Amino acid sequence: MKIHKTECVAEPPFYRPEFERAFRYIIDEYEVHPKEIAIFLPCAVKKPYSASPSHQLFQKIIESTLPEGSYHKVIFGTCGVVPSELELMYPFAHYHFMLGKITDKKIRDDFLRIETDRLSKYLIKTGDAYGKRIAYCIGIFRDAMEGACERTSTDMIILPTRNLINRMIDDTCTFPEGSLSMAEYLEEFRLVLEKI
Repeated sequence: MKIHKTECVAEPPFYRPEFERAFRYIIDEYEVHPKEIAIFLPCAVKKPYSASPSHQLFQKIIESTLPEGSYHKVIFGTCGVVPSELELMYPFAHYHFMLGKITDKKIRDDFLRIETDRLSKYLIKTGDAYGKRIAYCIGIFRDAMEGACERTSTDMIILPTRNLINRMIDDTCTFPEGSLSMAEYLEEFRLVLEKI
């Protein structure tokens, strides 16, 4: 089945060839301009990512703590790895998928393997592009980022901290670690950005 640019992909995008082609473009051809700080944020259900309520919260914190032009936002997750300025590029604004609702172990394991590999390649590509790197993520997205950092020996501040996550866990909820939009997580994110 051919997907047209106006259609919306509803299956796991990390399996689809157009997402792999877009990722290869970013790795092989796209020029990432050096910045003092890279901020890695998970993808969002609402597209473009910058229009999602959570990303708008994150952006307010970033703008209130970091000088304009000092940082580069990178979106990662089921979409692959996307410099935020490419969020409207096909296919990144043309899919609807929420990994958090998927319980199939094979799909989750495949995601972790594929995303860890993609993040590793991006971290290698941008090894000298950023002075510091911060990732704001939980769950399997965090697992992929931690795996990529370990694989590539990349220094990364990963937030929320494990201590804070452990304090916030509620095993009675569908998403025990909660949401990155929770006040406690956002405050830690803000405080760390202010210190940088």
